Amino acid sequence: MRVIAGELRGRRIEVPKRSDIRPTYDRVRESLFSIIGPRMEGARVLDLFAGTGSLGIESLSRGARSATFVERDPDVASVLALNIERLGLKPESTVLRQAVGAFLKRRSSATRFDIVFADPPYDSGLAERVLEMLGSWDGLSPDSLVVVEHRAGTELPARSGRLAAVRKERYGTIEVEFFEVCATEMTPEVDI
Repeated sequence: MRVIAGELRGRRIEVPKRSDIRPTYDRVRESLFSIIGPRMEGARVLDLFAGTGSLGIESLSRGARSATFVERDPDVASVLALNIERLGLKPESTVLRQAVGAFLKRRSSATRFDIVFADPPYDSGLAERVLEMLGSWDGLSPDSLVVVEHRAGTELPARSGRLAAVRKERYGTIEVEFFEVCATEMTPEVDI
């Protein structure tokens, strides 16, 4: 796997030799970054369920200010940390070896993220759960973009807390949904 564009274009990203690692396909990454390109310069990026870190690394290559990678599996996180070091991205990168849910529950609001990528294991129900957590999380900037990758056909809510769906793209068996922060949080309707 290689970085597609930017300062690190063509540089290799090592992928752990395991069947449960599913890096985002080049075609999907290329399309995704074409859509969000203007937001990338100077952005603070959060890569949840980071795996190989391809989304965060691609972001840094394209001008993001910083990237925080959250990956629970220690072996996968070690390969990710090695990639970051080998690519010279250590000063602007943070690798956290913990579960995404724990990170979102304990995260202080000192850093506000501009772009959040979430690529949880397919068919795990985690896409819906992480979207729900992000909808009320205080680590998002007022104009944050949240990008969720999941298996095509998985239905995510159009609204979750302060997040509202603004776009959906399909790439074969993969869908990528884009959510933006809204001014007001959606509150559940109550029958009286």
